[in-house]
Amino acid sequence: MHTAVKHIEDATEELKAERGPSNELGRLTDQAAKILIDSGGFRLLQAKSHGGYEADITDFLAWVRAVARANPSAGWIAGVVGVHPWEIALHVDEVQNEIFGDDPTTLAASPYAPMGRAIPVEGGYKLTGQWQYSTGTDHCDWVILGGIVVDESAPRNGPPPVLHFILPRGDYEIIEDSWHVMGLEGTGSKDIRIDGAFVPEYRTISHTGLSDGDYGHRRGDTPLYQLPFGCVFSASITAATFGIAQANIDAYREYLTTRVSAMGVVGTTDPYQQQALAEAEADLAAGIAHIDAMFNDWTARVTAGEKIDNGERLEFRRNQVRAVQRVLDSINTMMSRAGTAAVWTTRELEQLWRDLRTGGTHLSNSMDLIYNAWANDEFGTGVERYTFH
Repeated sequence: MHTAVKHIEDATEELKAERGPSNELGRLTDQAAKILIDSGGFRLLQAKSHGGYEADITDFLAWVRAVARANPSAGWIAGVVGVHPWEIALHVDEVQNEIFGDDPTTLAASPYAPMGRAIPVEGGYKLTGQWQYSTGTDHCDWVILGGIVVDESAPRNGPPPVLHFILPRGDYEIIEDSWHVMGLEGTGSKDIRIDGAFVPEYRTISHTGLSDGDYGHRRGDTPLYQLPFGCVFSASITAATFGIAQANIDAYREYLTTRVSAMGVVGTTDPYQQQALAEAEADLAAGIAHIDAMFNDWTARVTAGEKIDNGERLEFRRNQVRAVQRVLDSINTMMSRAGTAAVWTTRELEQLWRDLRTGGTHLSNSMDLIYNAWANDEFGTGVERYTFH
């Protein structure tokens, strides 16, 4: 067990106590953020050259799950914000020095959706746009944003380039009162607005190139950075989802110890409740094992100098979203058998379920696009739509 995971396990009760206050604030409390930062988990995927651990990807996923089990909103932030140092490690040293030079615990938010429009100018771009879902943004001093390059003067064949743009806190605006949701309220995933901010060329990176592994040579001696970015990011979302699912199971177990139905059946001896719990536990364990096994295999292969191709990335995503869906379905069954007492706001079950269902809507957890993209690649049919892999 990595020390970052151990730190979270030791602080579990303290993190749990920050669930309600974070939801009420609409962002993570400062105390919850401090626990995450002090654990060192945000630096698990960060380059050693800039204060990170360069840890095994499965250690990072275990940390995210541990955080989410204790505090769903904190876990969601752990997964999203925690994966950004992986990308930053593939940027030029100038970018890494700007972000981590004075403080290696500095955090960067996102989102990656290409909602911005960038006009080429001398030395870089002028970026304009508004982005939703900037998870954990209140505790971050930088942001990574997706945007489309709009250059009417240049001839183009095919779709316009999609870049990631990195900006410091002073160059963008966080839109307060822009996060109103049924679950994961404490993530504070607010809107970001930019109006013509200059982004130097060196603080950009190609979305397609990043996904295709074009920048891995910059850290060619480190297997961690040879893994596919889209799979690493999507797995971090799934790790948070799995941690929240575990929190649901924990609460359900506790609930069953006091549950007595209208017919006098004790929850812990009710065969329908037992079945629901068993399936949820098994599906969650299987999902974690499956994703860890795929990453362990890939880590061994990239260490040996092999490359992960597009078909394998899609296969990973197919397996990953299916693992999530099995867990979501089994938790839904579990909740459907819990009785009406489980939906009271005075019990934590209903809040945790809302958190889980909210997390399940993320693109990285969505089945439809991935199944379609995988099948089209497998059979050589159709045109692959935009999928994060």
